[in-house]
Amino acid sequence: MVRVIVSTTSGPVTAPAAPSGTARTESALPTAADVDAAAGRLRGIATVTPLEPCDRLSADTGARVFLKREDLQRVRSYKLRGAYNLMVQLTETERAAGIVAASAGNHAQGVAFACRMLGVRGRIYVPTTTPRQKRDRIAFHGGDLVQVISVGSTFDAAAAAAAEDVARTGATIVPPFDDPRTAAGQGTIAAEILDQLDTAPDVVVVPVGGGGCAAGIATYLAERSPHTRVVAAEPAGAASLTAALVAGGPVTLDEIDPFVDGAAVRRIGALPYAVLSARETEVVQIDEGAICTAMLDLYQSEGVIAEPAGALSVAALAAITVPADATVVCLVSGGNNDVSRYGEILERSLVHRGLKHYFLVDFPQEPGALRTFLDSVLGPDDDITLFEYVKRNNRETGAALVGVELGVAGALSELLERMEASPMHVEHLEPGTPAYRYLT
Repeated sequence: MVRVIVSTTSGPVTAPAAPSGTARTESALPTAADVDAAAGRLRGIATVTPLEPCDRLSADTGARVFLKREDLQRVRSYKLRGAYNLMVQLTETERAAGIVAASAGNHAQGVAFACRMLGVRGRIYVPTTTPRQKRDRIAFHGGDLVQVISVGSTFDAAAAAAAEDVARTGATIVPPFDDPRTAAGQGTIAAEILDQLDTAPDVVVVPVGGGGCAAGIATYLAERSPHTRVVAAEPAGAASLTAALVAGGPVTLDEIDPFVDGAAVRRIGALPYAVLSARETEVVQIDEGAICTAMLDLYQSEGVIAEPAGALSVAALAAITVPADATVVCLVSGGNNDVSRYGEILERSLVHRGLKHYFLVDFPQEPGALRTFLDSVLGPDDDITLFEYVKRNNRETGAALVGVELGVAGALSELLERMEASPMHVEHLEPGTPAYRYLT
């Protein structure tokens, strides 16, 4: 985990220039008044989502922890708020030109829903890695009005394709985060939180991908609850906000881990960066394995189905310090998780917790070698979860790939000692190494 704190800057804050292809009609950064106006436009469209106390997380932290359940939004994420707030303000000419959007999946659902509500035709570009569940829901919400186009392996590739479409056709772009109308719509979450609590929160933890939601929430709280501390949580494998804060401006990451698809963005938005860098912003990077663990805990304990980005804020609680009895709100930003991903989610969680390990084992070419490994090397609570000869056409030579799940993480050192004392040559495959990448 990495924490980056940027101190408040002095002087006026100016908005960044609009990226090519945007339909931005406002030059200033969003304000609390813009958020309030957005709340009026969203009345009857977006759900006022519950703010639920979480006894488990409260006991773990000593604080009063609440979950803002945007996974219960009409499209199962907060993205509807920003998409609709922007699209309802488009002119008739802009709507008639059709709209184009790029998204990892959740913004696309918000745009598709808004297209159906407003009777606007649209083309939505998504990465080929977007889970099928999200693609199916985009098609469901948009119906015949929306065309879903899969292109590239990242959000940024989809965004480039969308920008090319706009340049070619003259359609109207609906940015997922880099527009004040989008950010103001997402900021209505903060307005609801203040309405739902009996006292203003001490800490609000929000996930960050492109940064529109964090920018909208930070803007509103800075004006309406200035003592509230905003913590931005981003995946360690796609830490675009941290990179921008360190560099002094948005930068494009060379590589990202697309696993946290709702927050896997190579470059933070220019507008969100302008907002977040102008205020005291605390940013934490969270390992993808910790996010998976938070997802599983939310499901097992609270019955909350969170997607990876949706569990970011909860995973961040273990990485920050909160005073005893503080009021803390974690934004569960979305629940669009494909059930087919749970195998990978469980795997990443086990590795993060130190319970799952992989080894290359050279067995002596003698009878009973495997039995010796089972009886003398494995502990009583250890299980073999994978066993595969590396050379399938000649099992008399070469190593076997062995996956071991430990009963407790602390048992690893004893397992390694028993392996060292055995007649077998064993190589521990460490996460992050080139060989390990082929396992995940």
